[in-house]
Amino acid sequence: MYLSSIDRAPKDGADTALRPAFAAIGRNVLALGAVSLITDISAEMVTAVLPLYFVLILQMSPAAYGLMDGLYTGATALLRLVGGYVADLTLRRKAVAAAGYGISALAKLGLVAAGSSVGALGAVIVGDRTGKGLRSAPRDALISLSVPETALGRAFGLHRAMDSAGAFAGPLVALGLLSLIGAASPRAFDAIFITSFCIAALAVVVLLAFARDHRAARPTTRTVSPRAVGDLLRRRGVRRLAYAAGLLGLVTIGDGFVYLQLMHRQSVPAGWFPLFAVGTNLVYLLLAAPLGALADRIGRKAMLMCGYGMLFAVYVLLCSPLTGTAATVLTLCCYGTFYAATDGVLMALAGPVLPPELRTTGMALVQTVQALAYFGSSVAFGAAWSQWSAGPATAAAACAVLLAIALTAGALARPRVEEVTV
Repeated sequence: MYLSSIDRAPKDGADTALRPAFAAIGRNVLALGAVSLITDISAEMVTAVLPLYFVLILQMSPAAYGLMDGLYTGATALLRLVGGYVADLTLRRKAVAAAGYGISALAKLGLVAAGSSVGALGAVIVGDRTGKGLRSAPRDALISLSVPETALGRAFGLHRAMDSAGAFAGPLVALGLLSLIGAASPRAFDAIFITSFCIAALAVVVLLAFARDHRAARPTTRTVSPRAVGDLLRRRGVRRLAYAAGLLGLVTIGDGFVYLQLMHRQSVPAGWFPLFAVGTNLVYLLLAAPLGALADRIGRKAMLMCGYGMLFAVYVLLCSPLTGTAATVLTLCCYGTFYAATDGVLMALAGPVLPPELRTTGMALVQTVQALAYFGSSVAFGAAWSQWSAGPATAAAACAVLLAIALTAGALARPRVEEVTV
């Protein structure tokens, strides 16, 4: 296998590409997609209101919110490696994923118990992200092991589309509760957190009942060990993917920062804040599967670069003098397209470069680098907002995206001949 397979599926997969999408992808991907759909209803109910909760109810500064947002996205990143390694070592990827989903579900109740204590909220957020860190790589590895290599883009695209369907519905549920109880009332947020827990618990039940583990016999020529994990980073293809994930993560600011800027620019009432996430996730829902399939045809690297071009457009729009409904809709369309073109595509890029027995660990490695970069990005952007205000901070982020696109394109460029298996 050559590094060129990162960017282009083999031509002999044409017959697979002609099959009906669901037949090629299989029931296991659909089951895992259903779990993610339900989980994201729960998760996005919380994610859609956390910026509002921190800024409106707890009166946090942009710098303090940046720290919390960093905790939410990357503070437990190293646990991804732990979860990935344990899943590969035991060949129980489903069990590790189920543990992660369960921990995240219990954390929703912790948000109610934490009240207005910033320290307790930080601890609960770390617990929630611990669950996400444990489950993400085993789930993505199960997806990659459930389909042929030529269908990876479609498989991850369909999974992310189902995931984003939940992400679309979650903020609507939160919006309904805020409208019913009142956005300024802490009781509304407690109701959101408790409802979120109930939905997350349902996702765990669906995972245990319908998803299947991949229990192929372990190859005798390779072992899962700390040394084998270290050998992953000696592969040039894996190093380049990790470098790209970290570089692109550093220039991606949190959703909350984007939506807070839109709220201030458009003078949107606080109770309608979740609609920004609804708009983004609707575009993501509509485009994730088509763009995943397109990535299999035109090249996954090209799709990744186009996605970050959309992120650049989002930052430019936030810095521009354009206001009004049309500008807001355009910004959210670009933002949703960014997610649709990058989220599953990065894991589809990783699949062909990683050996099956270390597939989960390798994906966890890439995700860990990206999550740590997100943490640094959130903290840095929050500090820049406090120091310079939102406009200059976002302009600096836009310039950083252009530089990251150029460096990433160079890092993932195909050499003439380079093997990624040994």
